Amino acid sequence: MVFWAATRTNTILNWCTTTTLSSRKKTPEEGYHLTEDLVDKAIGFIADTKQVAPNKPFFMYFCPGAVHAPHHVPKEWADKYQGMFDDGWDAYREKVFARQKELGIVPQDAELSRHDPDVQDWDALPEEERKLYARMMEVFAGFLEHTDFHIGRLLDFLKVIGEFDNTLIMVISDNGASAEGGPTGSVNESYFFNNVPESVQDNRKAIDDLGGPAYFNHYAWGWTWAGNTPFRRWKRETYRGGVSDPFIVHYPKGIEAKGQVRTQYAHAIDMVPTVLDLLDREAPTSIKGVSQAPIEGVSFAQTFEDAEAPSKHNTQYFEMLGHRSLYHNGWRAVCPWPGPSYTEAGTGFGNPISAEKLTELDATNWELYHVDEDFAENHEVSAENRTKLIEMIAQWYVEAGKYNVLPVDGRGVERIMEERPTIAVARTSYTYYPGTQPVPAPAGANVMNRPHSITADVEIPEEGAEGVIFSHGGSDGGYSLYMKDGVLHYVHNYVAREYFRVESVDKVPAGHHQLRFEFEVTGKPDIPAGKGVPGRAQLYFGDKLVGHTDFPYTTPMTFGVAGGALECGRDSGSPVTPEYAPPFEFTGTIHSVTVDVSGELIKDTEAEMRAILARQ
Repeated sequence: MVFWAATRTNTILNWCTTTTLSSRKKTPEEGYHLTEDLVDKAIGFIADTKQVAPNKPFFMYFCPGAVHAPHHVPKEWADKYQGMFDDGWDAYREKVFARQKELGIVPQDAELSRHDPDVQDWDALPEEERKLYARMMEVFAGFLEHTDFHIGRLLDFLKVIGEFDNTLIMVISDNGASAEGGPTGSVNESYFFNNVPESVQDNRKAIDDLGGPAYFNHYAWGWTWAGNTPFRRWKRETYRGGVSDPFIVHYPKGIEAKGQVRTQYAHAIDMVPTVLDLLDREAPTSIKGVSQAPIEGVSFAQTFEDAEAPSKHNTQYFEMLGHRSLYHNGWRAVCPWPGPSYTEAGTGFGNPISAEKLTELDATNWELYHVDEDFAENHEVSAENRTKLIEMIAQWYVEAGKYNVLPVDGRGVERIMEERPTIAVARTSYTYYPGTQPVPAPAGANVMNRPHSITADVEIPEEGAEGVIFSHGGSDGGYSLYMKDGVLHYVHNYVAREYFRVESVDKVPAGHHQLRFEFEVTGKPDIPAGKGVPGRAQLYFGDKLVGHTDFPYTTPMTFGVAGGALECGRDSGSPVTPEYAPPFEFTGTIHSVTVDVSGELIKDTEAEMRAILARQ
């Protein structure tokens, strides 16, 4: 048997109320959590397999939304860590580093990396900020333990069915800790993706509810840095802090060694070759007549019984938005782009690299570390090892050419905005039907920063109707057209900070109607300041204007990290507005809903790029 578990960076609302998890019996407020539900489903999958074919092996890739933002966990789990992070991220790094040495995870002669220039000095922070940041880490720690507990339930089930000892279990995360929370953390990552300034004061007001379904919270990047102890930097960069991951292998029937640490170099791409090696199987060269790409990786099974066995993985390239590095036989060469930190570079990630700039970087910007002796990349030794550095740079290009990395592409805006194949031709009118699956934002109508209308063809019964007619987004941002108490409502959720509303002055009468929302742009957006276009919001019964108001501004870029989903006849995720509980299905009859976006679209490509990159 093979079971992989990975803590992922997929953006999933851990308190989500999506109806696709059909066995859900609780709301988020009642304690529903995605991780628990996924484990229930995983146990059911294994049970189904074993009761049908008990001798047949299984493979499971268990991939929770944990512990990616939002950091969602029941309060009692976070409270278990109350006060444990009050002394800050620097002190936490020292404790973790000492513990790592005690466990033999890092060499005894390893040195802790420098204080990152982008991270605030904990002792210089106001007390109220320290309380806020400490609570953010308490929530994360509770979230991690909660995840561990539920993975434990899955492992316990393997024991119940007698397969625990016979199952190869690999547990890994998929990159270094994430810094999307920024220097002050966030109660709603949508602020960042929409250029809406964070407010430490507003974040402080949320401190008692962090981890609950009301917020899309992420810790401050001081904890990101601390989470990558003893390394430098974080996700999206190729220093060791961005590309090193904890990895656990458990296979009682196949591995005699227990509780031991291995130090041989390995990469995630080595997992499949290792499984095949243990099973004494060769990877197929074709499946059903389709030639298969070769597996890029080598087995590390030889290390299980021999702690001194040499690694078979001698060379590995890395590249992310032009930030490059290479591991080769105990050495690492790193070419940071745009620099070793945002402070030192004077800018953030995603900047284009011209041919001239690339030549300059290759000539002057590569750093060299002998990681066999300098575990955390503290001592840059290129000056005294010029030949080795040149060899490493050349090897990076060999690997990059071999694995189709070239040309080196540090672009942000241009790269993301390049035309890509789509399932449908570009259009200005989108029609949706009730009873269908939610539509992902990239495939749906984009109403932001343009005139638009939403027209619903509905039947209202004599007793009236209520419920969502059309919705897009969730509690962290979006809009909804709905009926309640016989009145037609439209609400625009501006990053959960403000709600702009318009409602009909009359109740919707029984019968067949065209209910319409129209948005007329009345000014220009200020996207760098986090404000989309202002406009006049209007509601119609047929051609009759029944309500109007002015919105001072709107959401400029995205409804949530993943853009949210569009739904006809319900709002089954986290609700756009607290004025109803999901899914709040429409009780009348919806024939169709048409969204017209034929008005001119005002765009900010750089902000769009930031949002897309942050999902990676």
